[in-house]
Amino acid sequence: MKTARVAYKGRVHHARVLDHKILLEEGTSCSEEEIVWLPPVEPRTVFALGLNYADHASELSFSAPEKPLVFLKGPNTFIGHKGETLRPVDATNMHYECELAVVIGKSGKHIGKEEAYEYVKGYTIANDYAIRDYLENYYRPNLRVKNRDTCTPLGPWIVPKEDIADPMNLALRTYINGKKTQEGNTKDMVFDIPYLIEYLSSFMTLSENDIILTGTPKGLEKVYEGDEVVTEIEKVGRLINYVGKKQPSIV
Repeated sequence: MKTARVAYKGRVHHARVLDHKILLEEGTSCSEEEIVWLPPVEPRTVFALGLNYADHASELSFSAPEKPLVFLKGPNTFIGHKGETLRPVDATNMHYECELAVVIGKSGKHIGKEEAYEYVKGYTIANDYAIRDYLENYYRPNLRVKNRDTCTPLGPWIVPKEDIADPMNLALRTYINGKKTQEGNTKDMVFDIPYLIEYLSSFMTLSENDIILTGTPKGLEKVYEGDEVVTEIEKVGRLINYVGKKQPSIV
């Protein structure tokens, strides 16, 4: 059963959908208009993959990396479904990135690829915006590119791993204001989910509610204030986000 986190009447609740209504964990039923969507888990350590689709690397004039290109994201970056991402006033090259997010379900270290899925809780969607005006190089994605407040919508749901037979064969799509601008498939990842879990756990402990953002395929377009951006992954759902009013930026 897919689950979410929402704010309702000043409190945070776990929730699910029942008959097109939001059912809170204590039994209260409410409409979507009465809630604020939150990231479906409170993220712990969040790993983000750069250039994990060869076609995306190619469209940016890079080769796919020989080892995973991983960087970390802070909790300040995450917002929920139907949230607003603020676009810096000086940004001219801001892109969405539709990504399958893998939520870890239990702690482990030195996890082999053959047992990797035993450590997965489920899957959700991330839109990991990149503001490439600030990019130094793809082998050092700096804080100004990937750790800005509100720049990583996450959700709406966690779909349990049992509900997705093959996470390595899911269609990904992005729409700007209703127009499809990106389409790909998780089968085209350079490093698949079992490899990433084995790689990361080879040198550090993975913990429950750690999240792995697995990268985005080709098909990037710029976004602007007022845009509605929908990132969609087969069997996982649709994550809606709005690009909000520009904010001042001194860096």
